[in-house]
Amino acid sequence: MKFGSPIILALLVLACLTPFLGKAFHIDDPLFVWAGKQIAKHPGNPYGFTVTWYTEPEQMSDVTQNPPLAAYYIAAAGGILGWSEAALHGAFLLPALAVILGTYFLARRFTRWPLLAGAATLAAPGFLASSTTVMCDVMMVALWILATLLWLEGLERRRPALLAVSGLLIALCALTKYFGMALIPLLLLYSVARERRVGSWIVYLFLPVAALVGYEYWTKALYGRGLVGGAADYAQSNNSVGFYKALVGLSFAGGCALPALTFAPVIWSRRGLLLGGAVAGLAGLLVSMGALNMPLSIAPGHRNVLSLQLALFIAGGIGALALAFTDWRRNRDADSVLLLLWVLGTWVFASFVNWTVNARSVLPMIPAVAILLARRLEALGAFAGKLRMAKVVVPLAVSAAVAIWLTSADANLANSARKAAQYVRDHLSKPGINVSFEGHWGFQYYMQAYQYEPIDFRDLHVENGDLVVIPQNSSYAAPQSIPASVVASRGVLALPVKSGMTTMSQAWGSGFYSDALGPLPYSFGPALSEYYMVVRLKTPANELLKP
Repeated sequence: MKFGSPIILALLVLACLTPFLGKAFHIDDPLFVWAGKQIAKHPGNPYGFTVTWYTEPEQMSDVTQNPPLAAYYIAAAGGILGWSEAALHGAFLLPALAVILGTYFLARRFTRWPLLAGAATLAAPGFLASSTTVMCDVMMVALWILATLLWLEGLERRRPALLAVSGLLIALCALTKYFGMALIPLLLLYSVARERRVGSWIVYLFLPVAALVGYEYWTKALYGRGLVGGAADYAQSNNSVGFYKALVGLSFAGGCALPALTFAPVIWSRRGLLLGGAVAGLAGLLVSMGALNMPLSIAPGHRNVLSLQLALFIAGGIGALALAFTDWRRNRDADSVLLLLWVLGTWVFASFVNWTVNARSVLPMIPAVAILLARRLEALGAFAGKLRMAKVVVPLAVSAAVAIWLTSADANLANSARKAAQYVRDHLSKPGINVSFEGHWGFQYYMQAYQYEPIDFRDLHVENGDLVVIPQNSSYAAPQSIPASVVASRGVLALPVKSGMTTMSQAWGSGFYSDALGPLPYSFGPALSEYYMVVRLKTPANELLKP
């Protein structure tokens, strides 16, 4: 079984993700694909192009808040496999495989049940849905886990070569997503806790520091400002701290690392379940009463249902943090310190430091929660007795079912934007009629692929009969941005999205990619149609339109 377990996990990953290879590019995917195409032509200048991602054309270096390693990976994959959705999603199967197999091999150092840790990571909705994007997040987690595994092996075996490779992987991790630099203090504190002193190993932690400093100077020379500092300024200027943000962070942690909730009846006492349920239920009640700052865009008729879901997810988030603290109290060793700081640090960053709470920020904690779950079950002896299989299989199956459902719902949402762009091309576009659009994400990618241009609010020139297409569910899209004086008619294009779950819906309070839409990473309920306002203009617009 030792040799079979990684094969089983690899087959499960492929079985779960292969059906979504054709998923349309979604949310920030276009930024990474465009950067990849830029790198394919100009490898030394990854962000040296202009993009309209807000209301006017800007330099990509001013828009992106991520380092370029994932885009370099896309450039390599695109050059070899092509630039289709299936080709690039296929290339990103490799990082997903690396996360699951890396979790398995890392978990072998912490528990006798590494297969469970790998399976729990795969069954987490936050991981599975994130693995169907071509953004940097899963790739960053893969490098994080590999770097951690080699660092622990290097310290234990006194192998400087392993420590050096780990230092290189930490650098690559941080150059994939800036959060990767959190590995530096994490492994420093782990090493001090393990060795009880600072040793020569600390030299290898300077490798990623040097890489980040070099990247900062390189980007400053290219773009006039260092992009590491720019990303930090962006996060600080848009974040907030408060009780509501803590609850949202718990909600995203519980919903994305769902096994912490589905295993709760197995791993916690009745007293613990009652206590956690009471706290979560109180939070849900406060939200339903309007005592907390739930976004006003949530439909009033949905609030009670969403409050119940919010209470469940908060309970799951409490359970995830409790796993880390309970493990540390029980063991009080370097391994428990590592897992505690890994989970707690990720949750604090996702809740209070990042510019928004989203599944992508919670993602790094999922493998650690899965390892802690396996350690907890092992300590409780849950693998003994007549119901040992049911204690594991049922909670895993429930979480996996939700994860697959969520991933399918997100794919349906992404595909609807591609269908909308195709409808514009096939039914609305006519010779002599200029078609432009507002909104971004995947809709922008496909509209631009059909040679339509996003509106530049600084310089708008239209002719009689021109069309503007405005998605309801997108960023920087607002029908009221077009003055009534130049509107000849308005129509609505509605595309049904039948999934029974939503990932990005203000009405349902779900904001998988940003809590600006609501306090839930996803919500259960009939998905609403995706609406696109089609505005026909009647006169040249000489006034400057404002978003």
